[in-house]
Amino acid sequence: MALADDILDEKAAVSAGIVEVGADKFMRDPKGNLIGLGQIKPQRLLEDEMVRKVMRFATDLSAQIARFKGHTFEDLAAFQSLLEQQYGAKAGGPKGNVTFSTFDDSMRVEVKIADQIAFGPELQAAKRLVDECLKEWGADSHEALRSLVNRVFSVEKEGQINRGELFSLLAMEIEDKRWQSAMDAIRDSIRVIGTKAYLRFRVRDEQGALSTVTIDLAAA
Repeated sequence: MALADDILDEKAAVSAGIVEVGADKFMRDPKGNLIGLGQIKPQRLLEDEMVRKVMRFATDLSAQIARFKGHTFEDLAAFQSLLEQQYGAKAGGPKGNVTFSTFDDSMRVEVKIADQIAFGPELQAAKRLVDECLKEWGADSHEALRSLVNRVFSVEKEGQINRGELFSLLAMEIEDKRWQSAMDAIRDSIRVIGTKAYLRFRVRDEQGALSTVTIDLAAA
């Protein structure tokens, strides 16, 4: 039992971010340096403990959601397999979008297949043409358009742009040959690199309206 207790104590120390050297206890700072516990402010230790506690729950929840997602797709695939045996064809449209529902339609499980897109080098040519147009039109004209262009080409992550704003830009009708060439370049830059399946869960409220069961923390 003593050995087991020692192992548990060691695991607890590691999860708490504590490094033991002999009888002394330390924590590593962002640079990897060992700092004695007595040198760390109490509120900083409390913050560290709080974050580690929340992260343990977050890690467990993430694993549960991953298992839930896997089991859900397995259940839906099994049901579709039954339909294929019965009718000789899979449920859903050509892209795989399909909705499953209860008999009273009070609950739905929806599968949405979305294209994953990337942008080729044509996008940079489009950006140069757009910049030329805006420069020629003057700083005081097309302010809303200029703002939209800035949002489109503001890089959120490496290699990514604001796609929602990009399609808003493509929808604008401007009779300028360079602008139209820029829009053609944007369209030519769009490349489908794969697809991804998304799950959505819906329930009806007492008024009969469908609402989404929220699993995404950002939307909760």
